[in-house]
Amino acid sequence: MTNKTNNTSLDIVGIGNAIVDVLTTTDDSLLERLSLKKGSMTLIDENKAKELYEITTNRIQRSGGSVANSLACIAELGGRAAFIGRVRNDNLGEIFTEEISKTGTIFKTPTSSFGPSTARCIIFITPDAQRTMCTYLGASVLLEPNDLDLSAVKKAKILYLEGYLWDNSAAKSAFIKAAEIAKNSGRKVALSLSDSFCVIRHRESFVKLVADYVDILFANEDEITTLYKTSSLNAAIEKLKPKCDLAAITIGKKGSILISNGKERNIDPFIFGKAIDTTGAGDLYAGGFLKGLADGREPEISAKIGSICAGHIVTQLGSRSNTNLLQLVSSNLEK
Repeated sequence: MTNKTNNTSLDIVGIGNAIVDVLTTTDDSLLERLSLKKGSMTLIDENKAKELYEITTNRIQRSGGSVANSLACIAELGGRAAFIGRVRNDNLGEIFTEEISKTGTIFKTPTSSFGPSTARCIIFITPDAQRTMCTYLGASVLLEPNDLDLSAVKKAKILYLEGYLWDNSAAKSAFIKAAEIAKNSGRKVALSLSDSFCVIRHRESFVKLVADYVDILFANEDEITTLYKTSSLNAAIEKLKPKCDLAAITIGKKGSILISNGKERNIDPFIFGKAIDTTGAGDLYAGGFLKGLADGREPEISAKIGSICAGHIVTQLGSRSNTNLLQLVSSNLEK
C-alpha cells in the first residue's frame, strides 16, 4: 500500500441528489386517484410537486436522497462522513441542511441562489409498508464539477456515488471527475445502481462504469438483472463477478447476497418487528456496510452491519433511526 492511501481524515464522502423527503401515510385509494403505481418512483415537475405537497397530511420532512441517507447512517454509527450535493437557498434547502447536519454528516456544498427550487420526494406510505415516490429533482441536478470538494474526495477512504446522478450531464461529469480523483488517490469507489428504470436509461454506460471504476457495488435484484439483461439473478451475478471486487445484492425479506473475490454468501435478514415503511432500507444497508469496510472489517461482517441497520429502519417511518444505531449494531452483531 502506498503512502497516499494512509492520509485519510474521512471514512466516506458521498455525492448524490440532495432531496427533502416528505413522508405521508395514505391508503391505496389515493394512489389510484393519482394514477400512481404502488412501489414505483416517478419523476415529476415543480408544479406537480407543489400540487402533491399540498394534498399531503401528517407529513414528516427529512433530508433525503439515497447517498445522503447512507451517509447519515454512517455518521450515526460514529463514522466520519461528508456529503456533496446541491440545494437552493429556500425553505426546503434550509430543512435539508439542518437535518443532515444534525446527524453529524459534513455538508458544505454552496447553495444555489437561482434556478429550480430544492429537490423533494413525496413518499406515500401504504399500510403494507410499500412506498410510492414522486420525485422532483430541482436544484439537485445542478451539481457540477466545480461543486466538488476535491480535498474531501482525496481524504476519504471510500467515495460513494449514486446512479441517479447519471441523468444529468453536468452531474455525470462531476461523478466521473470524482471517481478519477479517488482512484488516483488510492481510494475505493462504491456505487449504488439506485433504480431499475435508471439502469434501463443508462445500461451500457453503467456496465462500463462498473468495469472501469467501481470497487464496491450495491444493487437490488431488479437492478442487477436489468443491468445484465437477464431474468435470472444467478446469471446476473455470474456476469458481475469478474467485473467488480465486492458487491451486495439485496433481495428484500430474504436478506442479501454478498459477492466477494468471486464467491457468494447469503446474508440473513435481521427482523426487529413488523415492517411499516421500506423507505431508506437499501440506503441504510449500504451505510452500515460501508461503515464496516471503513473500519477494516471483513465484508461478511460489514454486510451483517448493513442488514441490522436495514432490518431496524423498516420498523419505523422515515430513514432516520429513532434508536441508537451504534448500540443496536453492537448488541446484535454477534447473533
